[in-house]
Amino acid sequence: MNIQQTIDKADVLVEALPFIQRFRDTIMVIKFGGSAMENPQLVENAMRDVVLLEAIGIRPVVVHGGGKAISAELKKHDIPVKFVHGLRYTCERTIKIVDDVLHNQVNRNLVELGNACGGRLRGVSGKQVLKAAKTMAVDPVSGKREEIGFVGEIVGVNAAPIMETLNAGFTPIVTPLGTGLDGNIYNINADTAACAIAAALFARKLVFISDVPGILSDPKDESTLIPTIRTDEIEGLTLKGILSGGMLPKIAGCVKALNSGINKVHLIDGRVRHALLLEIFTGHGIGTQIVRPDSVM
Repeated sequence: MNIQQTIDKADVLVEALPFIQRFRDTIMVIKFGGSAMENPQLVENAMRDVVLLEAIGIRPVVVHGGGKAISAELKKHDIPVKFVHGLRYTCERTIKIVDDVLHNQVNRNLVELGNACGGRLRGVSGKQVLKAAKTMAVDPVSGKREEIGFVGEIVGVNAAPIMETLNAGFTPIVTPLGTGLDGNIYNINADTAACAIAAALFARKLVFISDVPGILSDPKDESTLIPTIRTDEIEGLTLKGILSGGMLPKIAGCVKALNSGINKVHLIDGRVRHALLLEIFTGHGIGTQIVRPDSVM
């Protein structure tokens, strides 16, 4: 390595310094999902970035999905995978497998990878954190409600287990499951879980790591990435069809989180190496940020 390459590396650290100072000691909720979770190298890279955040004094909280791993396990047990208006139908047999896979496969793997990188990660069950009530799928055209089994909506968040983990010096890795007042375990949409947890923790930032670059004005053209969206622009983008389908509940959760006091929400592409660091510690970022109209850019 020549002297200029060494200087360039130092310049990167200097560029990151004001961001490190700004976010030190703040809570940052990171939702990790999509096909990025199916590539072992991408998963390891993401956990290494989380460990770096932890090392420089930021307090990350990771909420993860696990759809592909759940589907694979259901296939082993000859349980058909069924979705109703985008929500996984979750029968009694399915919820037991969802519970097992999320805790004993996905969560454990993320914790082990992060700790292998020198971090202090600890699994936290969403069953201790998320209070849930049984929900139904709604046909977007007719409005008809349809039965989907043990799928829940969040009616409350107990942030204590997460805060206890943070205060003990560990990074919480949280599963998207909830416990109902009826004692049943409910499958919770991981995006919704991340939004609710971020709001309850008064997080400084909420970051979604998935397998898309962010929000595109043309879904077929990644060069049409929209770098910043204000919440008062969302209705117009929805009418234009730029925001649609499964993106709508995620955006609704983001708006709710922003209204709770979160500064910014970021949607970034986990297929890009160090996407999390590039979005947080550079002035230009790489994904889409969603902000309130009164937010200081």
